Amino acid sequence: MTRTVKCRKYNEELPGLPRPPYPGAKGQDIFDHISQKAWDEWQKHQTMLINEKRLNMMNAEDRKFLQAEMDKFFAGEEYAQAEGYVPPSE
Repeated sequence: MTRTVKCRKYNEELPGLPRPPYPGAKGQDIFDHISQKAWDEWQKHQTMLINEKRLNMMNAEDRKFLQAEMDKFFAGEEYAQAEGYVPPSE
């Protein structure tokens, strides 16, 4: 049986992650409150941000920026977008 969580982003019960994606309290919070669907969407968005904004993951400021955007993304707040990106129509 698939583990479900009350997803913070979608505000509904959805399948959860198989394990925490980070060590420590932040990883546990994501594991407990973020669905697999929301996490997968964040991974795609994160990749776009890293590429479009040319973020360097060795740079502490860039990691801090990405962490803040992840928190906004999962909270349903306004978050950074890739410049000029238009999502494909479904």
